Amino acid sequence: MNDLAKAYRGWVEESVQGASCFRDGKWTESVAVGSEEFVAATKEALGFKAKGREVIGRDGSFELKEPSAAYRGILGQENAVLSPQNQYAWEDIHFIST
Repeated sequence: MNDLAKAYRGWVEESVQGASCFRDGKWTESVAVGSEEFVAATKEALGFKAKGREVIGRDGSFELKEPSAAYRGILGQENAVLSPQNQYAWEDIHFIST
């Protein structure tokens, strides 16, 4: 466990010091990320819960992802009532403190 903590700390420091300070969607939009074996084992362990999810390989790592679906196709009519006028500028919001 100590070796993992040291390695993780090194990865974080390297990432912060390098030019890679950006959001990488694979960590927030995937069910599992890692080697092909790890991702495949995760998919198998999920069983029927992994139905429709696919293993995608890119940049030397693999991800277990759900197929992306457009919200417009699913919620087109429900979202039709929303409009650009349904928004407020941050400066126009007044907070009531209690």
